[in-house]
Amino acid sequence: MGYELSFLIAIVALLSIMLSPLARTPAVFFSGQSPEGRSPDLWTLTFSMVSSWLLARSLLNAALLGFFFGVWGVLACAAYYLSFWVARWIINRIRFEQGYSNIQTWLYDRFGSWGPACYNFVAYLRLISEVAGSLLVVGVLMGNEGSGSYILAVLAVALVTLVYSLMGGMSASLRTDLFQWLIFAGITLFLILLVVGNGGLEFHHLLREPFAVNAPGPVLLAAIMLQIWSFPLHDPVLMDRGFLAGRETTRRAYSRAGWIGMACIVLFGMLGVLAGGAADPGESLLAALQRLLGTPAMFLFSAALIIVAMAGIDGALASSARLMAVDMRAIMPNLANGRLAMVITLLLGLIVMFLGRQDPFMAMALSGIVSMYLSPVVFFSLLNRRQDIPVWSYVGSCLLALAGALLYFLEARGQTVLLGEMHNHTRLLLICFGLFVGCNLLFWVGGRLAYAVRMRPQGSL
Repeated sequence: MGYELSFLIAIVALLSIMLSPLARTPAVFFSGQSPEGRSPDLWTLTFSMVSSWLLARSLLNAALLGFFFGVWGVLACAAYYLSFWVARWIINRIRFEQGYSNIQTWLYDRFGSWGPACYNFVAYLRLISEVAGSLLVVGVLMGNEGSGSYILAVLAVALVTLVYSLMGGMSASLRTDLFQWLIFAGITLFLILLVVGNGGLEFHHLLREPFAVNAPGPVLLAAIMLQIWSFPLHDPVLMDRGFLAGRETTRRAYSRAGWIGMACIVLFGMLGVLAGGAADPGESLLAALQRLLGTPAMFLFSAALIIVAMAGIDGALASSARLMAVDMRAIMPNLANGRLAMVITLLLGLIVMFLGRQDPFMAMALSGIVSMYLSPVVFFSLLNRRQDIPVWSYVGSCLLALAGALLYFLEARGQTVLLGEMHNHTRLLLICFGLFVGCNLLFWVGGRLAYAVRMRPQGSL
């Protein structure tokens, strides 16, 4: 199956390169405009959001969570896609109501230089994680960790995706995302039809895991419901798309992308649920699907994940160039610097992937934990429009979230047992709840102290 997948990768890569316009101006490269200066249309923007945010590791996680924890695991993964509606509200408030051109400027006006500094650090970590996670899925599908086929597949996908990303930047990502998503959707629908007609898979397996409050699936769902208020804000890929088109196009694109992305996750995750119900003891997800559906279906399953991996990587590379040149203003916003930023991001993603462990869920969990530092920003600074929150509350929230991510990383790997013996999903929920309370408490206390200072009579000590 390796040769067939390599051939498919080559075809998709060639078509992606042919579809990618050669950017000749910064507006085309960084903002996705056409050479004539037109902004992306509704469906181009919609499917770019879906493809860039769907991520191969999200699909694999959905299938794995369904395999181990039934339908509740799939619903937990699908809950992340509520982020699209939160993101739509955030973009509407920051861009269309307050007139800002990016998140960084808005944060600077509220928290000074520390506002964008903390945000850029977290946002760039997210982009590196997206690149590493997508490449990890490619490697897992193509061979054992460290094998020749594993390394070759990862480097090949990284290289071909970099080539067409360098050509067109954001325009290339937008155009190829639509093409790649159409292929993915066709493969997914065909797999569902195969499952429906397969006698070895029984649909009562969809309800094999009864609901229990303390079960891993519902516990994970609860943790994600705490994360979704801040998760979209820390993701440059999801935020970038909100600054490319007009208000009505943007609003409708976020809503449609949310429904489509959620449907993709649920459908793909149900493959894992059904496979888990019919799996032999000790059998893995990929082995169970291989036995139940056969080699042709597994080829399609792997192809769908690899195609989505390419879409996730090109989206992250385009966003990294925009982040460094346009939003951070760390480099001049010209084509050469934008392309250099892409190369650096890809290299860092490769380093993280090869040095890390094969655990697609870990990266998603850590990213969600770190994003929790922005939950009080959403509630206090956006929802309540508070502009008196002190900088120390903001920085303290960021440091607290980073400490929570480190704690989860050590606990999940068994290097510490500070939280006791429990499932990793329970650890995730406890840490997310603690951060949700702690970070918002920092903002509340800071706001109360700022109010007390304002109300203090002049001349009093």
